[in-house]
Amino acid sequence: MSGLRCIVALTVVALAADLAAQGVADATSNAFSLPLPFLTAKERRAFAVGNSFFKQNWVTAPASTAGRDGLGPLFNARSCSSCHFRDGRSQPPVDDDRDRSGLLVRIGVRQPDGPDLPHPRYGGQIQDVAVQGIAPEASVRIGTAPRPGSYGDGEPFELLAPEYELRDLGYGELGEGTVLGARVAPQMVGLGLLEAIPVAALLAGEDPDDRDGDGISGRAHRLADGAIGRFGWKATQPTVEAQAAAAFVNDIGITSALEPDEALAPSQRQQLIFASGGAPEIEARTFERVVFYSRTLAVPDPRGVDDPEVRRGSALFGEFGCALCHVPEHTTGAVDWHADINELAIRPYTDLLLHDLGEGLADQKRDGDALPAEWRTPPLWGIGLVPVVNGHTRYLHDGRARDLAEAVLWHGGEAFASRERFRLAPRPDRAALLAFLSSL
Repeated sequence: MSGLRCIVALTVVALAADLAAQGVADATSNAFSLPLPFLTAKERRAFAVGNSFFKQNWVTAPASTAGRDGLGPLFNARSCSSCHFRDGRSQPPVDDDRDRSGLLVRIGVRQPDGPDLPHPRYGGQIQDVAVQGIAPEASVRIGTAPRPGSYGDGEPFELLAPEYELRDLGYGELGEGTVLGARVAPQMVGLGLLEAIPVAALLAGEDPDDRDGDGISGRAHRLADGAIGRFGWKATQPTVEAQAAAAFVNDIGITSALEPDEALAPSQRQQLIFASGGAPEIEARTFERVVFYSRTLAVPDPRGVDDPEVRRGSALFGEFGCALCHVPEHTTGAVDWHADINELAIRPYTDLLLHDLGEGLADQKRDGDALPAEWRTPPLWGIGLVPVVNGHTRYLHDGRARDLAEAVLWHGGEAFASRERFRLAPRPDRAALLAFLSSL
């Protein structure tokens, strides 16, 4: 094992150290919904208010429900929790499931160079629900294509590659050059802590030309305004506030001071007539409370840290090279929304950088400067509690992986060598690595 991997493995073994300040010892279905332990009584009241607006449905304007009208006209969900149920991870719909909340389909028009353009008829996201009197944009059909494989010991496995088709188009044909990309909603825990990682620390992890020769060439997503992206599957948003504003307008059809215009394509703006819930539709104080709630959701403590198999799995996590992108530890810097966030040692298992994960995980969609095969390293903290909180085991950006083993097996590109170490490892080693992931 290289010196770097040795250090990484030793770092990963120290699972529980330094987490007391921001973690919560809860492994129930409520594990993703608890506040940071150090919040004051006043802050907990703000957290509770934000939680109420996160959970409750928005309604069509005009309505007697003050402060909660303005839904749509086109939307995907009626509340934040429709996708982030119990502040957790959504899954793709199965069979003829009518409740498709949690799977979004991005849409655009491919350009020879540079980011995709918004679709002239459908904008940047397919909204499959609409208020009364307005046609939804489309319905989404999901098919799958099998991809068989086997472990080094001959044990077979089968991956399922999703295939997406838009039907019942409400606003005209898609046209040439249309590209699609599906996304599920990730869990919400630890967002404020991720936001507090200093930009300098993120940039220090970049190695776009792989000068150190380790096969990893992560890069920060530099947004059009010069900010560094860190949220979303392709790191398209720089802050929790920006992410929340984008979700409100794109997913629910609720405008805010940051996103004051409805997410409509130019042709839709001309032909749709609908009532507004105000300008903006979510009041500044309400929006601030939702952002505060999102920032202060605590991370559940890892479990089984003294279990020999978990400890062995944590060492293999380093030996296989997983920790080169899923960097175990960071230290937060100062933020203007809470003094106690500064200088906390956190273990999110991410570098928040973009990595090329190969053609197997590439979809058609390019988001900003992120290429179709490039994905932000998702944090792993809390991943083992998804079955408990959300009742499923679907992972990766579109939920294609049906368990944690499949999530590893889908990795390619920069992660190909790590994937192969896992695939070729003896079954007990594979089980140990999965036990470690399940402990997070």
